[in-house]
Amino acid sequence: MKMGIIGLPAAGKTTIFNALTGSALPTGTGGGAGQLEVHTAVVDVPDPRIDKLSALFRPRKTTYAKVTYADIGGLRAEAGCEGLPGPLVNQLSQMDGLLHIVRAFDDPTVPHAKGDVDPARDMAAMEAEFILNDMLAVERRQAKLGEERQKGGRDRGAVDREIGLFQRLAEGLAQERPLRELVYSPEEELILAGFALLSRKPMLVIVNTAEGADPPALDDMGVGVRAIALQGRLEMEISQLGPDETRAFLDEYGLGEPVRDRVIRVSYELLGLESFFTVGEDEVRAWTLHRGATALKAADTVHSDLARGFIRAEVVAWDALLDLGGLAEARAVGKLRVEGKDYVVADGEVVHVRFNV
Repeated sequence: MKMGIIGLPAAGKTTIFNALTGSALPTGTGGGAGQLEVHTAVVDVPDPRIDKLSALFRPRKTTYAKVTYADIGGLRAEAGCEGLPGPLVNQLSQMDGLLHIVRAFDDPTVPHAKGDVDPARDMAAMEAEFILNDMLAVERRQAKLGEERQKGGRDRGAVDREIGLFQRLAEGLAQERPLRELVYSPEEELILAGFALLSRKPMLVIVNTAEGADPPALDDMGVGVRAIALQGRLEMEISQLGPDETRAFLDEYGLGEPVRDRVIRVSYELLGLESFFTVGEDEVRAWTLHRGATALKAADTVHSDLARGFIRAEVVAWDALLDLGGLAEARAVGKLRVEGKDYVVADGEVVHVRFNV
């Protein structure tokens, strides 16, 4: 999973990036405004289930699922009034989802990019930029489809269906509706997979508040958008501490769990992701899969050869495997089920693929 961190200058993007990744990049400078600057870090997805499986199998290697966070600078203070720069769009298009950092704190030493603090305005400005970007992209595609229909070559029915799809996109955008609000068929999803339509991307709005401040009311954000409030600077400071100190500070401030755990959990829910596991003496590993994906897709996630030579999948719930003590024990009592390639994998299942290439 790749998540891009975006926001107006001085919103606290790098502060949140540091909190999520344990990095120590300079903050509070307002630097990079209007200039593309990207910092990335890869972090493990915390999962107590894989910890327990690893304790059972004692593998030579334990591998957690990964999240890549990209702190993407380059958004100007005029966001919402003019188009996004091409290099910035290219960076955003590579992300599976976006974390939009919205400023909700006052700090006279770091002026707000738009003069005053207004989270609702800043959220609307970002959405307006995405819609404008997508309108231009859709218009370009419509023009090319029109030319393609006149020249022929590709199946005319396929071209007409794509023309109809992009006409529907254009109508939605003209009503200032982000494209994530529209419903798509599986065929349409495949068509759109190759287009960098930013208003289709799931977005987690992180309202960055001052320490001890009451979070603002977070109304329903609409389809494909979630919102949470974080005390960014406090969370960053806690992320730099050791385990014992971290637990003490989390308890003192009533935070419950580290910010990384909270944001990853909500991000998984927002993007419709789940985890499955492979286990053995060599490695216990967590893999990321979209909810509703099949055993064949899980096999392909592990390695394309497993999907190409797929015979069957042996599946068991992680906690049942833990209770039984191993794959052989689960097989002996009939808990290791044999499933075909169309079986829908559930969150937390251990999957062992039989294949022949």
